[in-house]
Order: sequence, then C-alpha cells, then structure tokens
Amino acid sequence: MADPFRNPAELRSMFGSNLRYLAREYPSISELSRQLGINRTQFNRYLAGESFPRPDVLARICDFFDIDARVLLEPVETITSGSDPLSSLFLKDFVGTGSRDLSEETFPSGYYRFARQSFLDASQFVTCLVWVTREGSNTYIRGYETKQALASQGLPPTQDAREFRGLILQQEEGVAGVISRRNSMTCSFTYLHRVASFENNFWVGYVSRTISETPAGERAVRIVYEHLGRNLSAALKVARASGYCDASALSPFDIRLLQPNQPFR
Repeated sequence: MADPFRNPAELRSMFGSNLRYLAREYPSISELSRQLGINRTQFNRYLAGESFPRPDVLARICDFFDIDARVLLEPVETITSGSDPLSSLFLKDFVGTGSRDLSEETFPSGYYRFARQSFLDASQFVTCLVWVTREGSNTYIRGYETKQALASQGLPPTQDAREFRGLILQQEEGVAGVISRRNSMTCSFTYLHRVASFENNFWVGYVSRTISETPAGERAVRIVYEHLGRNLSAALKVARASGYCDASALSPFDIRLLQPNQPFR
C-alpha cells in the first residue's frame, strides 16, 4: 500500500520514475510529448521528478497509457496487477499478449467434445462437453467433470466441485488452455493444434494435471477436441454420454489421434 504521508518531493520522484517506465517503449521523447500534447521542456521536468502535471494534463497522460492516478503514488508495475494480473505491465507483453484477440478462425466459439485417456486407468477413456466463449478480447472455456471422475478422486460430486473454467491463449502453432477448478483446487494445462479432417473441426494435443508424481497413473495424456459449433442437440447428446468408456465407444479417428498404445512424449 502507498504511504499516505509522502512529501511532495517523494511524490514527484515516484511520478517521474513511473513516467520514465511508461515512456521506455517510445524511442523518441519528442514524439511522445507531441502525441501527449505536452511541451517537451515541461515533459522533461515530469520525467526528472521536478514537477507535477495539472489535473487535466494528468488525465491526458493516464488515458494515453491506460493507467489511473495511482501513477502518482505507487510503482506503475503494481497498479493493475491486483485487478487483472494478465493485463498488468509485468505480464501484458508475455502471457497477456496471448490472452487477447484470439481469432474465431483459429479456435472458434461454441461447444466442444473432448476425449482423452484416463489418468488413472490406461484401458479407460474420458469424454466431456465444454463451452468456449468470448468476452471482450478474451477467450474462455467452461465445463463440468463427470461425477465418476470426482468419485475416483475421493471428492464430492457436487455441481460446484465439478465445474472448471479457464482461459485460452494464442500459441505459435495452436492454442493453450490454463484451466482450474473452483478456488484453484487443481489446475491443468492443455495444448491443442488443428489437424486435417473432413470438416476441419478437430484439434489434438495433450493435457497435464497439477499433482505430485505417483507410481500409478499419468500426469500428461493426449487429448482430442471436436468442435460441435452451437448445435445444442449435438451438445446434449455428448453431455448425456460423458464419462468413462472403453476404446470401442470412441470413433476410429479419435483412436488414431489419441494413439493409446504409443507412449506420450
């Protein structure tokens, strides 16, 4: 928390330091001050911590850099991290970049059926329905684990416990999903890339879970996603059939992509 009893010199110093940080991506200070509509000499005084801007000029600076007036009080790297860590200055050019503006062509919204080998029993497979949607510039995923899956982990099969949500990120050759159960009880990481199919609606990759290494079971297995679009009847059919099954319940194309007899690498 910012110290409420800082003297004016300390506040000017903080603002100058923050402004230098924000200006670092602009090779020309003259051009930056021109875009801001601020006299270059006066802008240099702000950078040096020698002067405060007027309220209207401060508002212009905050709007330009998409920051708020806490730029006067605390290090700029921490200002947005409390509300949205992905858009904070610390992460926005790293994880944040991948979380924004994932195109519908790359990974369309709608219902998906996924199939994967069971983490606990290699002879069994799991199928499930998930929903992918956009909100602003972000792409989200939501679904519910099967009751059998939670029972096998000794967890209560309540709706709250079964629900998982996550964020889809753009990757160089596909997409990644960071997915969590409620309260970050457990997380998983999914990577997918599109594969050639008749309707071009299949993705294949792997999913890994956040557990300690054990003698039995796997922590990473291959996974297949099939895009169902917004076809509610197809989605309901998948939802009713979700759960554990053996290989005979999967399509030959699923089996071909999952390669259950080949070790995952």
